[in-house]
Amino acid sequence: MLIRYLANLSKGRLILWCYLIWYLVVLVRYFDASPRLWLTSLGLSLIIGIALYISTTASGVGAVKLGHWQTFRLFLMPFCVSSFAALVKGKEFILIFSPNPKEIGIAVGLCVLLCGVVALFKKHGGRT
Repeated sequence: MLIRYLANLSKGRLILWCYLIWYLVVLVRYFDASPRLWLTSLGLSLIIGIALYISTTASGVGAVKLGHWQTFRLFLMPFCVSSFAALVKGKEFILIFSPNPKEIGIAVGLCVLLCGVVALFKKHGGRT
């Protein structure tokens, strides 16, 4: 099932997986157990996620139906963005890039690895 999923992964979803990898590398390295940070990120996620959901589904002439994963991503992305910003505050990041080249290398390496695995499975049509 995982092999089939990866073999059929679109470029857009592959990019989203790489975003998640980048976020997780930063999360693991700079984790902060402060409840305030996570509650603030959750609150922003709810406020912005609802606005994105309304904007996506009900702002046009006809109603648009989103899948469960699409809706989940509308709430997950603001959570990741707000918590990322809080985790790296004062850590000398340049945009989203760590001042530590090793951390950048780990994130890029994991994304390249994922892209390679996906390309391999696409080439072989999901056959093991």
